[in-house]
Amino acid sequence: MKIRRDCFHFRGHVPCRPHKRDGVHCEGCPDFRPRAGRILIIKLGAAGDVIRTTPLLHPLKRDYPDHVLTWVTDFPALLPAVVDDAVPLNTETLLWLQNTPFDLVINLDKDRQACALAAQVRTGRRWGFTLADDGICRPVTEGVTPQQAAAAEAKFHTGLFDDVNQACTLSYPQEIFAICGYEFEGQEYILDVPEPAARFDLPEEGVLVGLNTGCGGRWTSRLWPEHHWETLVHDLRREGFVPVLLGGAAEDERNQRLADRTGALYPGHFDLRTFISLMDRCDVVVTAVTMAMHIALGLGKKLVLFNNIFNPHEFELYGRGRILAPDSGCTCFFQPRCTRDDFCMETLAPAKVLAAVRELADRS
Repeated sequence: MKIRRDCFHFRGHVPCRPHKRDGVHCEGCPDFRPRAGRILIIKLGAAGDVIRTTPLLHPLKRDYPDHVLTWVTDFPALLPAVVDDAVPLNTETLLWLQNTPFDLVINLDKDRQACALAAQVRTGRRWGFTLADDGICRPVTEGVTPQQAAAAEAKFHTGLFDDVNQACTLSYPQEIFAICGYEFEGQEYILDVPEPAARFDLPEEGVLVGLNTGCGGRWTSRLWPEHHWETLVHDLRREGFVPVLLGGAAEDERNQRLADRTGALYPGHFDLRTFISLMDRCDVVVTAVTMAMHIALGLGKKLVLFNNIFNPHEFELYGRGRILAPDSGCTCFFQPRCTRDDFCMETLAPAKVLAAVRELADRS
């Protein structure tokens, strides 16, 4: 029996997709596609960072259409179907990677395990970051163009010095595209909407405004006060908008309270795929810098983004959003806990948020 190990679809341990679909064997298979090689992307987390790295798939798929693309991440469920091989970082993956050659390894994480993995995998080319002999991250500057080396060094420096980070005027997509030798030209996130998508018991008429009320347990410096959310819901309802409370298990009690006090719709908290479906029902999303922000961008939603502790230049909103900062300014750059006596997010007024929602909703 003829076996085509060089086929793009060949997996070895299980039947290939063409066989499962049509029952074909290798010999004479109309879906035979020569595999040109393998590319590995290492982008482990956080979840939002994984989503906002997906624009890079546009040029990679264009330039390497017959390479199998493997992406190692802590969030494989967030990766779109155009990724041929989405795998978690676990023992099974490590064993396979240690024994598989790749034509290109792209590591866009600077933490130790990602850099160690990038250094260990057999490859002729590396882009991004790897492990130095002292066991610490270093930018890849050999075997790349001078422009790529400079971009990797610049991104390395922004992670070391707050003032350098604050002075950077490039968005995250611009940075990672430059590291990979590309120019960012507005390529969108790639995020698959689950099919069939859940519909929920939400009205079909009116402008649905999703309110993502949390920001994760670690980064409480980004948290907008609950009483401001309450005021915003009342204001939105008064103007005819339909507020929908969003969040995970950590926000459930808060959202239940807000729904009871304001009459806002709260469908509940769900698994990731269902949450994506819920957000897809919204027309405008209001959120701090969280995974929900990146899901909203991936779904093409209009976005009101709260930002106080990050460089606002890093966010690519594709002309569909507004970034709102507290009136008092923020001195806790990149800190998970507020260190001021007065909490800056108190000075971001609900009226300003309402105006931004109104402006975005009026755009065609």
